[in-house]
Amino acid sequence: MKKITYIGLCLLALSLSSCKKYLSQVPDDIITTDKIFSSRTNTENFLANIYNSIPNELTQRYNGTDNSGPWTASSDEAKYNWDFNYSNNMNASTWSNTDGAVAQYWNNYYVAIRNATYFMQNIDSANPAEVDANVKKTYKAEARGLRALYYYWLLRTYGPVPIIGDKILDVNAPIADLRLPRNSFDEGIDFVVSELDAAATDLQATPNSGQYGRITSGICKAYKVEALLLKASPLYNGNTDMASLKNHDGKQLISQTVDITKWTAAATAAKTFITTFVPTVYDLYQETDADPFIAAYKSCRDVVITDWNSEWIFARSNSGSFTQYDRTPKHVGAATPSSANQGGGALGVTQTMVDAYFMANGLPITDAGSGYVSSGFSSFKAPFDVAARNTFNPWVGREPRFYVGVTYTGSYWLNQVSGSTLITDFTFNGNSGRVQSTSDVTPTGYVIRKDVTKSDGARGAIMLRLANIYLDYAEALNESTPGDADILKYLNLIRQRAGVPLYGSTGLAAPAGQAAMRLAIRAERRVELAFENTRYFDTRRWKIAETTDAGPFYGMDMTKSDNSFYNKTLLETRVFKKRDYLFPIPNDEVLKNNNMVQNPGW
Repeated sequence: MKKITYIGLCLLALSLSSCKKYLSQVPDDIITTDKIFSSRTNTENFLANIYNSIPNELTQRYNGTDNSGPWTASSDEAKYNWDFNYSNNMNASTWSNTDGAVAQYWNNYYVAIRNATYFMQNIDSANPAEVDANVKKTYKAEARGLRALYYYWLLRTYGPVPIIGDKILDVNAPIADLRLPRNSFDEGIDFVVSELDAAATDLQATPNSGQYGRITSGICKAYKVEALLLKASPLYNGNTDMASLKNHDGKQLISQTVDITKWTAAATAAKTFITTFVPTVYDLYQETDADPFIAAYKSCRDVVITDWNSEWIFARSNSGSFTQYDRTPKHVGAATPSSANQGGGALGVTQTMVDAYFMANGLPITDAGSGYVSSGFSSFKAPFDVAARNTFNPWVGREPRFYVGVTYTGSYWLNQVSGSTLITDFTFNGNSGRVQSTSDVTPTGYVIRKDVTKSDGARGAIMLRLANIYLDYAEALNESTPGDADILKYLNLIRQRAGVPLYGSTGLAAPAGQAAMRLAIRAERRVELAFENTRYFDTRRWKIAETTDAGPFYGMDMTKSDNSFYNKTLLETRVFKKRDYLFPIPNDEVLKNNNMVQNPGW
């Protein structure tokens, strides 16, 4: 048994400890491995346990719970006021390769990978009286797709990782057989893509009725796009800063030469996905209203909270959530306190993110013609409000997605109680200010508003939607075929749904040239996918995090109750080192396995 400790990839053999809730039953009802495939119930329970490792990003307050990450507050979008959230360590670059928060994804995903492989190797032997051939074929494809996703999540977090393939490592094998080196990043992505393609051939495009969250061919083909986009991106495509990342035998783990054809492959995969699945399976979610601005606001608000709408490609089903409390201000004194209108409100939006949203005329606030006013107040009716209110000018006249994403002082709260009016106030003495609490309060003077619902029971935790793929396609085309008409087409489809004037329309010229278009695509992606766990990975794969995630970050002056509250105030100075582009390999893995090399800087 000592050999188990030599490599985390082999943390368990046929005991399958990730299924412990299923297998570890009372002594008179023990389920052994030979009984797993004896009945359909046991078989489906085993497959469900593999699904259970899908990350639930609605639980990021306690990142690691359900494999949730620190992604939102470790990006330049937001900050948690609670110090126990690991993002605060990451933002100060005080995290370590010995931290449990670093190792948990490595350990958990390799356990899930092993279980998926075991399932794939044994499902064909399942009792034919209980599980027919077609069901076996579908279940095996689902397990294959899940295994590919777990590898993909490992790759985007740690960089190159060992790819085990269809082997199940035997803990009784010689130790040398368990000491696996890392595959190159390109090899890892190529494996993921081949497995997603293989799984897709045996899966239908839509889940059976009521079985949302099951792996489908559409999900596989969408994540193929995501994987190829990652492979093409600057962090992995000709990144000479990673020249030292080699195995002990000298094998280069990250490409040292830029290859434009990688972008072509990503663009082709995205176009194929769109041609195959849009609009018959997926389509941009749209709400209607007599006022186009309100229709855009409703569309962008509800696309993330309306379970399994036409735009959702993949989500973790029936997921528990801390999101409501984290994003609902404290609102002390609410007429009828409830979880819908009283929370902790400790997940604050940074001033950087507030400033990233466009004005209603489609221009950034830095553009001389945008109409942005940096001080003073105006009477303004936000799309979430029922009346005009005295509003700080920087929050007046912004695009619909701003009002979807940000709760600011003077905001009419989303979940009102009949007969009362609840207005959020983050000033020091306000109903959600620091006089009420030093912990359950925003650190920035803003709170994330996006993805707050009427109630916060189990729901779908969205991970990928069609807007991602449209933006992936525009980006990959711009890098591989600058000037292609589809770049502007798909970028404008996102802006059209968001109620923002289209590029190339009157008064808003289309970005001229590849570099300008690149910036436009990145700016659009930033606001469209805000607070959806995309920005963290985008700034890293683009190799811009040393700029975006370092230096001073600002918010409102939370110590004030008068108009000086609105003065931009230093929140913190973040530190980002080159090593922080990737999670370190857990230290135990390097100590156990002399073939496992560490990421640079760790």
